[in-house]
Amino acid sequence: MLRYILLLLLCVCTQIGQADAQANKGDAKKSEAKQVPKNEPKTEPKTEPKTEPKNGDVYPSHPVRIIVPSPPGGGTDIVARVLAQHFSTTLKQQFFVENRPGAGNMIGIEAAARSAGDGYTLLMVPSTLALNSVLYKKVNYDPVNDFSPITVAATAPNVLVVNPSVPAKNVREFIDYAKSKPGDLTYGTPGVGTSPHMSMELFKSMAHVDIRHIPYRGTAPAVTDIISGQIHAMFANALTARPQVEAGKVRALGVSGPKRIAAMSEVPPVADTLRGYDAMQWYGLVAPAKTPRAIIMRIHGAAMLALKTEEMKEKLAQDGAEPEGTTPEAFAALIKSELEKWGKVAREANIEAQ
Repeated sequence: MLRYILLLLLCVCTQIGQADAQANKGDAKKSEAKQVPKNEPKTEPKTEPKTEPKNGDVYPSHPVRIIVPSPPGGGTDIVARVLAQHFSTTLKQQFFVENRPGAGNMIGIEAAARSAGDGYTLLMVPSTLALNSVLYKKVNYDPVNDFSPITVAATAPNVLVVNPSVPAKNVREFIDYAKSKPGDLTYGTPGVGTSPHMSMELFKSMAHVDIRHIPYRGTAPAVTDIISGQIHAMFANALTARPQVEAGKVRALGVSGPKRIAAMSEVPPVADTLRGYDAMQWYGLVAPAKTPRAIIMRIHGAAMLALKTEEMKEKLAQDGAEPEGTTPEAFAALIKSELEKWGKVAREANIEAQ
C-alpha cells in the first residue's frame, strides 16, 4: 500500500515539472519575438512626394503660352512676339505665341479667362479688352475680375487729320470751324466701335461739336475718301497717317495721346487744346485671375527689361506705337477708367451694344 502511494506522488511531480518546462519555453519564445534582431535593416519613415511650390521661385518650369486674340502681323502680335523672345532668354524657358483671332478679339480673350491662374497662360491684349464690354451685349468675360494685370506694354495714339480744303491749321481752329458749320462736316472710320470712331466721339463730346459719322468697311476706303475730299476729317493710326501727311494729301492737327510721339514729333497732342483728352490705343499683358503675385512680379520684371531694348522700339515703330511699361496697379486702374470713359462716350453718341 505504501509503495502504491509513493509511485502515485512520483507521477504527479513529473507531470508538474513537464508543465513548468513547457511554460518557460513559451515565455522565452514570446520574449524573443518582442526583440528586434540587431542585423535587421531599419525602415525609413514615409515621406510625401514633393510638389512644386506655387510661387515665383521656380517659375517657369515648363513652356508658357502667350495668347494673342488677333491674327499674326498686327500691333498686338508684334509686341507679344518680341516679349516672348526676351522672356525665353531672361527666364530660361520657352515662351510661345498662340494666335486665337475672331469675334472682336473675344475668342482669344475668353480662352485666356478660362485658363488656370498658374502663370503658364498669359494674354497680350489691345484696348478692346475694355471696349468690348461697352460695345457688345454678350461678353463672356469680366475685364476687371477675370484677369491679373501685369503691365501696359505699349501705346499707339491716333492722329486727327483733315482734308487740305478744311481751313483749320490746328485743333482750336478746327473746333471753331466745326462749331460754325454744325452737322455739315463729316468724319470717316473703319467701322462702328473702332478706336478711330471712339476717339472722334470723345473729341466731339469734349469739344461740343456736331460732326457726322461715315462708317467704312476698313481703314483704306476711309483714307481714300479723305484724300479725295469726300469726307472732311478722321482719326487714323500714325502708321497710316504719316505717309499721307508727308505727301501733303492730308493735314495733321493733333495726336490722341497725352504727349507727342517720335514718329510725328511736330504734331502736338489734342490735349494741349482739350484738357484731359486721351484716346490712346494700348497693348497690355495680363494673366488669368488668381495667378500668384510672385509670378506676376517675375514676369513684370522681365517685361520691363524687354521694353527698354532698341529692338522693341524699332518693332513698335513699325505699327506707330511706343513702349510704355506700367505697374500692375496702374494697369488695373486704367482698365477701370477705360470702362467708365468709353461707356459714357457710347451713351452720349447713342452707340447701342450689338
